[in-house]
Amino acid sequence: MLQHKLKDLFDEPACATNRAKGDAARKKGCGAKPLTPGNAAGGCAFDGAKIVLQPITDAAHLVHGPSACEGNSWDSRHALSSGSELYRTGFTTDLSEMDVIYGGEKRLYRAIKDIATRFDPPAIFVYQTCVTAMIGDDIATVCKVASERLGRPVIPVNAPGFVGKKNFGTKLAGEALLDHVIGRVEPEAMTPTDINLLGEYNVAGDLWNVRPLFERLGVRVLAAITGDARFREVASAHRARLNMMVCSQALINLARKMKERWGIPFFEGSFYGVSATSQSLRTIARMLVAQGAGADLVARTEDLIATEEARVASELEPLLPRLAGKRALLYTGGVKSWSVVSALQDAGMVVIGTSVRKSTPDDKARAQALMGEDGELFESLTQREMYRMLKAGEADIMLSGGRTQFVALKAKAPWLDINQERHYAYAGYAGAVTLAREVDRALSNPIWRQVRAPAPWEA
Repeated sequence: MLQHKLKDLFDEPACATNRAKGDAARKKGCGAKPLTPGNAAGGCAFDGAKIVLQPITDAAHLVHGPSACEGNSWDSRHALSSGSELYRTGFTTDLSEMDVIYGGEKRLYRAIKDIATRFDPPAIFVYQTCVTAMIGDDIATVCKVASERLGRPVIPVNAPGFVGKKNFGTKLAGEALLDHVIGRVEPEAMTPTDINLLGEYNVAGDLWNVRPLFERLGVRVLAAITGDARFREVASAHRARLNMMVCSQALINLARKMKERWGIPFFEGSFYGVSATSQSLRTIARMLVAQGAGADLVARTEDLIATEEARVASELEPLLPRLAGKRALLYTGGVKSWSVVSALQDAGMVVIGTSVRKSTPDDKARAQALMGEDGELFESLTQREMYRMLKAGEADIMLSGGRTQFVALKAKAPWLDINQERHYAYAGYAGAVTLAREVDRALSNPIWRQVRAPAPWEA
């Protein structure tokens, strides 16, 4: 079954990367390559699956493999919960050498039973890892038996790390949701304005900046897959009237198959930046009206946008004199390669270049259109080149993930975390103001004047 899943995902027809290829190139897959077991390749398929599913906060997440696999990167993402904290408990079968020799299926069943007895979660997700996949443990059968005996869903997530990189694992997580979760529960009530947000993980509370906007419009987020999610919400996501993809690279297969099975249309949007947020709200309103929502939704959306944009302009006004014309280097990927460009431009800044790692052709086109001909798109940017650009003053600040922060610090240049390790929510209108304030704080910090001055002994 895993081989069939891999083949289908490699040839995903809705993948923007695949659409840009010819038939011969498409047969080679959508950019994911199998990895060597144990090879640290910047995130494996198991890691990607855990990132997608872990924010189902009231479920238990059990890793079937050595304890080291439980120490993956999901916990650095700051995917916050407004309720249950069970998702932050690390469960693992902690396989030993003897389990590798004799098999770990009995150990897995005992672990599932223990979790059900002690924590009573509504569902248990079981993750296959490289070791258990190679020794042949049949987690699907164990989960089926456990589900029947324990009276709750026990969901196998067959995404061993060596089958591909992190983005490929996110798609395998989407397949697990399609096969075992979505469509298994009916919502208590339905409305003509129910929507799902796909690829929204509530990093640092991003989702909490957006939900109030929907509530003011009378739009219900039936399920955020999977930010601050509950199992029943995700299981009833098939009754939504519209899917918005916050990150197309992660769950495009989920969006396409939900459209095929349940007729749910989808589009890709972003909540980073004022203009992107407004555009997403307009698109949601227009598509919901086409699905049968009240025609006044469009007018109410325009009223909300006008109110929020005026408020943001008022709050940004004191910052603009200090931020206008400041140059930023953006090193991230995916949808943020263009949406954060828009957010920085809203604050009057100039983005000299952005990385387009893990970005679709549509993402790249949007980024180039926003930056103009002078802006650069980086498929890859070495740390040596980053250092040179910052040291030479080509950029006043770099926004990136934690792994490159030390390049900026070595160049004595301001740096701001824009990826999943951050502690501030940057989504929505409130997030656009927060981002501008954090950039201003980083640029205005007096430490840069001090560290750039000659040392006393040099003077």
